[in-house]
Amino acid sequence: MGIVTNQSFKNTITTYLGFAIGALNTLYLYAFFISDVHYGLISFMLSTATIMMPLMAFGVHNTMVKFYSTFKTKNSLNSFLTLMLFLPLAFIIPTGLIGIFAYNNIANFLSQENPIIGNYIWYIYAAAIVMAYFEVFFAWTKTQMQTVFGNFLKEVFHRLGIMVLLFCVYFKWISVDTFIAGVIGVYTLRMLIMMFYAFSVRLPVFKFNRLDRLNPILKYTFLIIIAGSIATVILDIDSFMLGMYIPIEKVAYYGVAIYIATVIVVPSRSMQQILQPLTAKYLNEKNKVALEDLYVRSSQTLFIIGGLIFLLIILNINSLYETIPEQFSGGLLVVFLVSMAKLYDCLMGCNNVILFNSDYYRVVLLFGVILTILTVLLNMLFIPRFGINGAAFATFLAVTVYNTIKIYFVKLKFNMMPFTIDTGKVLLLLIVMAALFYFWEFQFYPLVNIGLKSALIILIYGVVIYKLKVSDDINILIKKHLRIS
Repeated sequence: MGIVTNQSFKNTITTYLGFAIGALNTLYLYAFFISDVHYGLISFMLSTATIMMPLMAFGVHNTMVKFYSTFKTKNSLNSFLTLMLFLPLAFIIPTGLIGIFAYNNIANFLSQENPIIGNYIWYIYAAAIVMAYFEVFFAWTKTQMQTVFGNFLKEVFHRLGIMVLLFCVYFKWISVDTFIAGVIGVYTLRMLIMMFYAFSVRLPVFKFNRLDRLNPILKYTFLIIIAGSIATVILDIDSFMLGMYIPIEKVAYYGVAIYIATVIVVPSRSMQQILQPLTAKYLNEKNKVALEDLYVRSSQTLFIIGGLIFLLIILNINSLYETIPEQFSGGLLVVFLVSMAKLYDCLMGCNNVILFNSDYYRVVLLFGVILTILTVLLNMLFIPRFGINGAAFATFLAVTVYNTIKIYFVKLKFNMMPFTIDTGKVLLLLIVMAALFYFWEFQFYPLVNIGLKSALIILIYGVVIYKLKVSDDINILIKKHLRIS
C-alpha cells in the first residue's frame, strides 16, 4: 500500500482543498451572490452533464486503465491508445446531430416544470463533452501511475475558477448569463490543461493498426458505458428529476445538502485514482493475495476516515445551517440520509474497481440496470410526495441495495470480504460518539461552535482509533505526522 498511501494522501489534501473552495462557493457565494433560480439552474445543468458524461466518454476512461498493462509491444500499445482517443467521437458526433434536429422537442421535454432550462440545452451538451474528455486524459496519466496533478485539476481548478466568476458577478463585472457561459469555459480550460499534461507524461504516437484483442476491448467498452452510466445515474438522477417535478430553486437547496454529505467520500475519491490501476494490475496477474490485502485495507482505511467526516458533518450540521440563508435549512434530513449512503460507499473499499476490471462485470451490469430502473421509480414515487427528502430517501435505498449486492457478489466469486472484526469496532465507535455528541453544543457563535466541537471530536476519535489499532496504515500515518514513537 506504499504508493497507494503516498499518492492517496497527496490526493486527499488537494481534494479537501477543492472541497473547501467548493464549500465556500456552494454554501455562501452561490447562496448570496446569485438568485436561487439561477443557482438551481446551474445545479441542474451540471448534474445533467454529469449523467451524460459516461456516454460521451464511451467508457474509454475505464477501458484504458483495464487493458493498458496487457499490451507488451509499442506498436500494439500505441494503436490501443490511439483508439481510446478517438472512440468517444463515435457517440459525441451522432448525439450532436440528434440535438440539432430534435432541439425543440428536447428543450420542451426538459423545461416542462421550469421554462428557463430550455435556453441552456447546448451548454449541457458542451459541459458533458469536456467532462468526458477530461476523464479520458486523466485516465491516460493514471496508466503511468501519475494521479496527483490530475486530481488537483479534477477537484480544485474548476472550483477556484467558479469562485472567481462568482466574485465577478458580485462586483457586477459580468452578468449572470455570462457567468453561466463562463462556468462551461472553466470546465473546457480544465480539460485542455489535462490534455497537455497527459501528453507531456506520455506523448501519443498515432497508430491505426488493427488490434488482436479488439473484440474484447470493444465489448468491455460498450458494457462499461452502461456501468458508468448506472453509477452516475444512481448518484445524480435525483437532482435531474427534481428539476422535472419541483421549482428549480429547490434543486439549489438539495444541491447544498448533497454537497455537504459528499465530503465523506473525498478520501475514497482520492484513493480510487491509484487503486484503479493497481487493482487492474493484480487482476491481470491473477495475484489474489495482493488483491485481497488491497481490498481489506482500503475498506478499513476509508471507513475510518469516512467515519470521522461523517461524525463531523452530522454532529455540526445544525450549527452549519445557522450560517446560511434560512430557506436552505430544509435539507437537514437530506444530509443525514445521503451521509449514511456515502459512508457505505467508503466501506466498499476497492469493490467497484475489482468488479469493473474483472470478467464478472457483465453480471454486475445486469444488477445495475435493474437497480437504475428501481432508482428512477423510487424518485418518481417519492419526489412528488416528499420533495427533496423523497429524493434523498430514494438515493439512500438505491445505494444500500446496490452496494450490498456488490459486496455479496465479490464474496461469491472471489471469496473475499472487506469486513473484519476491526470494522465492527469502528462502527461501534461511530454509534457511541454520535449518541454522545449530537445534542451537546457550545453556546457560542455557530462557526466557533463548529471549530471547538470538531477539535474535540477529532481528538477523541483519533486517540481511540490509534489505541484500538484497527488499521496499520492509519497508525503509520498518525505516527509519521505526529512524530509518535
